[in-house]
Amino acid sequence: MVIGGKREARRAYGLDELALAPGTVNIDPDDIEIGLRIGELDFAIPFLASAMDGAVDPRVAIEMSRLGGLAVLNGEGLQTRYADANAAIADIIAEPVESVIPLIQKMYREPVKPELIAKRVEEIKAGGGRAVLAFTPLGARNAQVAIEAGADAVVIATTVTTTEFRSSKGPSLDLARFCKECSVPVIIGNAVTYAGVTDLLEAGAACVLVGVGPGAACTTRRVLGLGVPQATAVADSAQARDDYFERTGRYVPIIADGGLRTGGDICKAIACGADGVMMGQPVASSHEAPGKGHHWGMATSSANLPRGTRVKVGHKATLEQILFGPATTDDGTLNFVGALKLGMGTAGAATIREMQQVELLIAPTLATEGKRDQFAQKVGQGA
Repeated sequence: MVIGGKREARRAYGLDELALAPGTVNIDPDDIEIGLRIGELDFAIPFLASAMDGAVDPRVAIEMSRLGGLAVLNGEGLQTRYADANAAIADIIAEPVESVIPLIQKMYREPVKPELIAKRVEEIKAGGGRAVLAFTPLGARNAQVAIEAGADAVVIATTVTTTEFRSSKGPSLDLARFCKECSVPVIIGNAVTYAGVTDLLEAGAACVLVGVGPGAACTTRRVLGLGVPQATAVADSAQARDDYFERTGRYVPIIADGGLRTGGDICKAIACGADGVMMGQPVASSHEAPGKGHHWGMATSSANLPRGTRVKVGHKATLEQILFGPATTDDGTLNFVGALKLGMGTAGAATIREMQQVELLIAPTLATEGKRDQFAQKVGQGA
């Protein structure tokens, strides 16, 4: 549509604006398959924990692996800068809101230490977990340290990762070469457009993270004005994946990363085309999370332009209860696996690929229709 002059703007949709139509057949949730494969790595559930210091440490990575998912550790975070990362996290938690951003910036100026990268990988592996660490393109040289220590995969991620980077200062990471030479699967993010995802797939990504700005602790959309509402971002990315698969025969999963707080959000993200989901805030609210009920984004520590903040998410439940229940609240924030399976069964989808084909509706009043009493009493959907 034209917004003025010759400038046009495309209508995009967030997950809150969509609804799923029920199917013509119901499927027993116990008969539904929701597994995820990244490279040669198989996961029983399609849930990833974001590489955020308030959400993931070696303990959470081990527990997430035990439960069938994957937790990504920040390879350039507090865990690889400080031997006693818990003390550093405690300082961030205790800092008043007015001064917490400068403190975070200061604490992340401590250099990343290769020996700590290796140590964290070894801790996760010793506990029986899958060890996957995330690095920025500038810090990708340290990915080899993680791999040599036994990492099962690596993540290369920034706010927006592209295969081409133009700078008078010289070239950036050659993603295609990195993927080709890497001995483990390379997960790359983030991207939100058809062209951007296609480039990452052609570079050799084993998985692509989709999402710019929807996360609970992210402020990119306000600071930079950048972002694509998550439903449209996932749908465009899924089309890029499918077209790439048709051309090459190589299927590469895409992961909806950010903005997912409830079972309904997860079901709609999969229906838009995602193969799995990555979550920060819900994991940060688990009893096991190192942030003790606090959560901050990966770009919060930027020395020149922070694009995240610290948010208090509280202690919701154990990680196992968040993922598998039983739910003791009515707001959709517990038993994500149960919600996904029941949602899929009600939509008539027995697999993730079938869920990606269910009928979608544009329904901006979905959350409020008939819910006047819930909003008045601040319960259920009105809480």
